[in-house]
Amino acid sequence: MKIPGLLAKKQTISFEFFPPKDPANLPDILSVMEELKALRPDFVSITFGAGGSTIGCSEELALRAQRKLGMNVMSHLTLAGQTRQQNHDFLERIAAGGIQNVIALRGDLPQTASSASPASGGFEYTHQLIGHIRERFDVAIGAACYPEGHPDSPGLDADIEHTKRKVDAGADFLVTQLFFDNIDYFRLLERAHRAGITVPIIAGILPVLDASQARRFAARCGATIPPALNEGLERYSYDSAAVREFGIEYTTAQVSDLRNKGVAGVHFYVLNRTYSVTKIFRNLGLVKQSAD
Repeated sequence: MKIPGLLAKKQTISFEFFPPKDPANLPDILSVMEELKALRPDFVSITFGAGGSTIGCSEELALRAQRKLGMNVMSHLTLAGQTRQQNHDFLERIAAGGIQNVIALRGDLPQTASSASPASGGFEYTHQLIGHIRERFDVAIGAACYPEGHPDSPGLDADIEHTKRKVDAGADFLVTQLFFDNIDYFRLLERAHRAGITVPIIAGILPVLDASQARRFAARCGATIPPALNEGLERYSYDSAAVREFGIEYTTAQVSDLRNKGVAGVHFYVLNRTYSVTKIFRNLGLVKQSAD
């Protein structure tokens, strides 16, 4: 089912998975996805490796999740390292496989890349890729947005203008980069409203699994670690199990607040793990029986 139709009816819950580099490990990820299917997500997304490095596994995982597991899939599609023809061919294949949702992104460049320049013959900007999809494919289109601004953006005003271009090009909904302070999400909504952006904005949430991971992810995407989270990470820094339980408690409160205040949906970056998100669902009263 197309995601805009779901968003028109309910607050959605969704999960993001990343594909393995080795196709031999696909069954392991599918097993995790099948476990979390018991939590009844409205859709799941499958990421694209830096520069399209996992395109084969991304495509295969998305198609298997759609066909074999019966999950509603949103495929990632990036312009980094991809030609226009490669983007188009990928879209044709996933559409033929029954996938009705895609999120268009710039994507991460391989660590060996020296600049953010597009591939020869590739799209330069995400809104161009979105326009190509809108004109040629009957799929729902998502795009990314950034509560605290994209790390490469000169400021929040420029960032929201870039987001507006993606919506004007045909994006049906937006999914945020991770954030740890809900005020940043609601400030984003205010900026979007002022810019004339009216599409739903789904909140992207990362359950904290360990202290170093949380700090690493925050630094990479320009997210702030608020004092309450920082204090907990410091307090339990030498106890990985305690950090994970603290992360569950923190994320439960964060998601509960978002849902109570009418968020369009919550997209969990689950990192191919089941324990934390399952406990968060139980805490929120979204699941009655064990899904482990």
